[in-house]
Amino acid sequence: MIHLENFAKLQKACTAHNAELIAVSKTKPIEAIEALYKEGQRAFGENYVQELADKHTHLAQDIEWHFIGHLQSKKVKYIAPFVHCVHAVDSYKLLTEIDKRAAQNERSIDCLLQIHIAQESSKFGLDEQELQDLLVHPELAQLQNVRICGLMGMATFTNDMEQVKKEFQFLKNLFEKTQAEYFNGQAHFKELSMGMSGDYELALEMGSTMIRVGSLLFGSRNYG
Repeated sequence: MIHLENFAKLQKACTAHNAELIAVSKTKPIEAIEALYKEGQRAFGENYVQELADKHTHLAQDIEWHFIGHLQSKKVKYIAPFVHCVHAVDSYKLLTEIDKRAAQNERSIDCLLQIHIAQESSKFGLDEQELQDLLVHPELAQLQNVRICGLMGMATFTNDMEQVKKEFQFLKNLFEKTQAEYFNGQAHFKELSMGMSGDYELALEMGSTMIRVGSLLFGSRNYG
Protein backbone atom coordinates (compact mmCIF):
# COMPACT_ATOMS: atom_id res chain seq x y z
CA MET A 1 0.00 0.00 0.00
CA ILE A 2 2.88 2.34 0.79
CA HIS A 3 6.45 2.18 -0.52
CA LEU A 4 8.56 1.99 2.61
CA GLU A 5 11.86 1.84 0.72
CA ASN A 6 11.04 5.15 -0.95
CA PHE A 7 9.94 6.62 2.39
CA ALA A 8 13.30 5.76 3.92
CA LYS A 9 15.13 7.25 0.93
CA LEU A 10 13.08 10.45 1.09
CA GLN A 11 13.63 10.79 4.84
CA LYS A 12 17.37 10.41 4.37
CA ALA A 13 17.43 13.02 1.60
CA CYS A 14 15.40 15.50 3.63
CA THR A 15 17.60 15.01 6.68
CA ALA A 16 20.71 15.63 4.60
CA HIS A 17 19.28 18.90 3.25
CA ASN A 18 17.51 20.01 6.45
CA ALA A 19 14.16 19.87 4.65
CA GLU A 20 10.69 18.61 5.51
CA LEU A 21 8.80 15.86 3.70
CA ILE A 22 5.14 16.58 3.00
CA ALA A 23 3.42 13.31 2.11
CA VAL A 24 0.81 14.14 -0.53
CA SER A 25 -2.13 11.91 0.33
CA LYS A 26 -4.84 13.30 -1.97
CA THR A 27 -7.22 10.60 -3.28
CA LYS A 28 -5.54 8.06 -0.99
CA PRO A 29 -7.56 6.08 1.58
CA ILE A 30 -7.43 6.54 5.33
CA GLU A 31 -5.60 3.21 5.66
CA ALA A 32 -2.68 4.38 3.53
CA ILE A 33 -2.24 7.53 5.60
CA GLU A 34 -2.44 5.52 8.82
CA ALA A 35 0.24 3.15 7.54
CA LEU A 36 2.65 6.01 6.85
CA TYR A 37 1.69 7.66 10.14
CA LYS A 38 2.74 4.48 11.97
CA GLU A 39 6.15 4.82 10.30
CA GLY A 40 6.55 8.26 11.87
CA GLN A 41 5.28 10.62 9.15
CA ARG A 42 3.27 13.55 10.55
CA ALA A 43 3.00 16.13 7.73
CA PHE A 44 0.46 15.32 5.03
CA GLY A 45 -0.68 17.38 2.05
CA GLU A 46 -4.15 17.50 0.49
CA ASN A 47 -5.59 19.29 -2.55
CA TYR A 48 -9.33 19.14 -1.97
CA VAL A 49 -11.15 20.86 0.88
CA GLN A 50 -13.93 18.33 1.46
CA GLU A 51 -11.54 15.38 1.29
CA LEU A 52 -9.20 17.07 3.77
CA ALA A 53 -12.03 17.92 6.17
CA ASP A 54 -13.29 14.33 6.08
CA LYS A 55 -9.83 12.84 6.65
CA HIS A 56 -9.13 15.21 9.52
CA THR A 57 -12.09 13.86 11.46
CA HIS A 58 -10.99 10.24 11.06
CA LEU A 59 -7.26 10.49 11.69
CA ALA A 60 -4.87 11.28 14.53
CA GLN A 61 -5.16 14.85 15.73
CA ASP A 62 -1.41 15.45 15.85
CA ILE A 63 -1.14 15.27 12.05
CA GLU A 64 0.04 18.53 10.48
CA TRP A 65 -2.24 19.09 7.51
CA HIS A 66 -0.87 21.12 4.61
CA PHE A 67 -3.33 22.38 2.00
CA ILE A 68 -1.36 22.39 -1.24
CA GLY A 69 -4.05 22.83 -3.90
CA HIS A 70 -5.80 25.87 -5.33
CA LEU A 71 -7.97 27.22 -2.51
CA GLN A 72 -11.19 29.15 -3.08
CA SER A 73 -11.93 31.87 -0.54
CA LYS A 74 -15.43 30.54 0.13
CA LYS A 75 -14.01 27.19 1.28
CA VAL A 76 -11.40 28.46 3.74
CA LYS A 77 -13.86 28.23 6.64
CA TYR A 78 -13.97 24.43 6.38
CA ILE A 79 -10.26 23.92 7.05
CA ALA A 80 -9.42 27.01 9.14
CA PRO A 81 -10.06 25.26 12.48
CA PHE A 82 -7.22 22.79 11.98
CA VAL A 83 -5.04 23.34 8.87
CA HIS A 84 -1.35 23.82 9.70
CA CYS A 85 -0.16 25.53 6.52
CA VAL A 86 -1.70 26.76 3.26
CA HIS A 87 0.88 26.41 0.48
CA ALA A 88 -0.88 28.10 -2.40
CA VAL A 89 -1.89 31.62 -1.41
CA ASP A 90 -2.08 33.47 -4.71
CA SER A 91 -3.97 36.67 -3.85
CA TYR A 92 -4.38 39.27 -1.13
CA LYS A 93 -8.11 38.46 -1.08
CA LEU A 94 -7.40 34.85 -0.15
CA LEU A 95 -4.90 35.90 2.50
CA THR A 96 -7.48 38.18 4.15
CA GLU A 97 -10.06 35.39 4.17
CA ILE A 98 -7.60 32.99 5.81
CA ASP A 99 -6.83 35.66 8.39
CA LYS A 100 -10.54 36.24 9.07
CA ARG A 101 -11.32 32.55 9.52
CA ALA A 102 -8.20 31.96 11.61
CA ALA A 103 -9.24 34.79 13.93
CA GLN A 104 -12.69 33.26 14.31
CA ASN A 105 -11.00 30.06 15.46
CA GLU A 106 -8.58 31.93 17.73
CA ARG A 107 -5.49 30.63 15.98
CA SER A 108 -2.80 31.60 13.51
CA ILE A 109 -2.29 29.88 10.16
CA ASP A 110 1.03 29.63 8.34
CA CYS A 111 0.87 30.58 4.66
CA LEU A 112 3.16 30.28 1.67
CA LEU A 113 2.78 32.61 -1.31
CA GLN A 114 2.54 30.66 -4.56
CA ILE A 115 4.71 31.91 -7.41
CA HIS A 116 4.00 30.99 -11.02
CA ILE A 117 7.29 29.59 -12.33
CA ALA A 118 6.11 26.99 -14.87
CA GLN A 119 5.58 27.37 -18.60
CA GLU A 120 2.07 25.93 -18.34
CA SER A 121 -0.51 28.70 -18.18
CA SER A 122 -2.86 26.34 -16.33
CA LYS A 123 -0.85 26.59 -13.13
CA PHE A 124 -1.74 29.24 -10.56
CA GLY A 125 0.51 31.73 -8.80
CA LEU A 126 1.75 35.28 -8.52
CA ASP A 127 4.30 36.85 -10.81
CA GLU A 128 7.12 38.92 -9.35
CA GLN A 129 5.25 42.23 -9.57
CA GLU A 130 2.09 40.76 -8.01
CA LEU A 131 4.20 39.37 -5.17
CA GLN A 132 5.68 42.80 -4.54
CA ASP A 133 2.26 44.45 -4.68
CA LEU A 134 0.93 42.02 -2.07
CA LEU A 135 3.87 42.54 0.27
CA VAL A 136 3.55 46.34 0.17
CA HIS A 137 -0.24 46.31 0.53
CA PRO A 138 -1.11 49.11 2.98
CA GLU A 139 -3.36 46.84 5.06
CA LEU A 140 -1.10 43.77 5.19
CA ALA A 141 0.16 44.59 8.68
CA GLN A 142 -3.41 44.43 9.96
CA LEU A 143 -3.61 40.71 9.27
CA GLN A 144 -2.68 39.34 12.68
CA ASN A 145 -3.81 35.71 12.29
CA VAL A 146 -1.76 34.66 9.27
CA ARG A 147 1.98 34.28 9.10
CA ILE A 148 3.71 34.45 5.72
CA CYS A 149 6.44 31.83 6.07
CA GLY A 150 7.85 31.59 2.56
CA LEU A 151 7.22 30.87 -1.10
CA MET A 152 5.94 27.88 -3.05
CA GLY A 153 6.19 26.97 -6.72
CA MET A 154 5.44 24.17 -9.14
CA ALA A 155 7.87 23.56 -11.98
CA THR A 156 6.88 22.72 -15.53
CA PHE A 157 5.81 19.10 -15.98
CA THR A 158 8.62 18.00 -18.27
CA ASN A 159 11.53 15.61 -18.56
CA ASP A 160 13.80 18.55 -19.38
CA MET A 161 15.59 18.94 -16.05
CA GLU A 162 17.47 21.99 -17.31
CA GLN A 163 14.13 23.76 -17.68
CA VAL A 164 13.09 22.65 -14.21
CA LYS A 165 16.44 23.78 -12.81
CA LYS A 166 15.97 27.26 -14.30
CA GLU A 167 12.55 27.54 -12.72
CA PHE A 168 13.77 26.37 -9.32
CA GLN A 169 16.69 28.79 -9.52
CA PHE A 170 14.33 31.65 -10.32
CA LEU A 171 12.18 30.77 -7.31
CA LYS A 172 15.21 30.43 -5.03
CA ASN A 173 16.52 33.83 -6.13
CA LEU A 174 13.11 35.41 -5.61
CA PHE A 175 12.85 33.80 -2.18
CA GLU A 176 16.22 35.23 -1.12
CA LYS A 177 15.35 38.66 -2.54
CA THR A 178 11.99 38.67 -0.74
CA GLN A 179 13.58 37.49 2.48
CA ALA A 180 16.14 40.31 2.38
CA GLU A 181 13.83 43.13 1.28
CA TYR A 182 10.62 42.37 3.17
CA PHE A 183 11.40 39.93 5.99
CA ASN A 184 14.88 40.92 7.10
CA GLY A 185 15.45 39.58 10.59
CA GLN A 186 12.13 37.71 10.72
CA ALA A 187 13.03 34.11 11.40
CA HIS A 188 9.65 32.70 10.42
CA PHE A 189 10.13 33.53 6.71
CA LYS A 190 12.23 30.46 5.97
CA GLU A 191 10.25 28.01 3.84
CA LEU A 192 10.84 27.34 0.15
CA SER A 193 8.33 24.71 -0.94
CA MET A 194 9.36 23.19 -4.26
CA GLY A 195 9.94 19.71 -5.57
CA MET A 196 7.66 16.70 -6.11
CA SER A 197 8.11 13.01 -6.90
CA GLY A 198 9.80 13.60 -10.25
CA ASP A 199 12.14 16.43 -9.31
CA TYR A 200 12.58 16.44 -5.53
CA GLU A 201 16.29 15.60 -5.66
CA LEU A 202 17.00 18.60 -7.86
CA ALA A 203 14.75 20.78 -5.68
CA LEU A 204 16.68 19.83 -2.55
CA GLU A 205 19.97 20.58 -4.27
CA MET A 206 18.55 23.99 -5.23
CA GLY A 207 17.62 24.85 -1.65
CA SER A 208 14.08 23.56 -1.10
CA THR A 209 13.03 23.32 2.55
CA MET A 210 9.80 21.40 1.81
CA ILE A 211 9.17 18.73 -0.81
CA ARG A 212 5.66 17.57 -1.67
CA VAL A 213 5.78 13.88 -2.60
CA GLY A 214 2.84 11.60 -3.35
CA SER A 215 3.27 8.87 -5.95
CA LEU A 216 6.69 7.72 -4.69
CA LEU A 217 5.08 7.05 -1.32
CA PHE A 218 1.58 5.91 -2.18
CA GLY A 219 1.80 4.80 -5.82
CA SER A 220 -0.16 6.24 -8.73
CA ARG A 221 -3.13 8.44 -7.95
CA ASN A 222 -6.63 7.07 -8.05
CA TYR A 223 -9.21 9.52 -9.32
CA GLY A 224 -11.94 6.93 -9.67
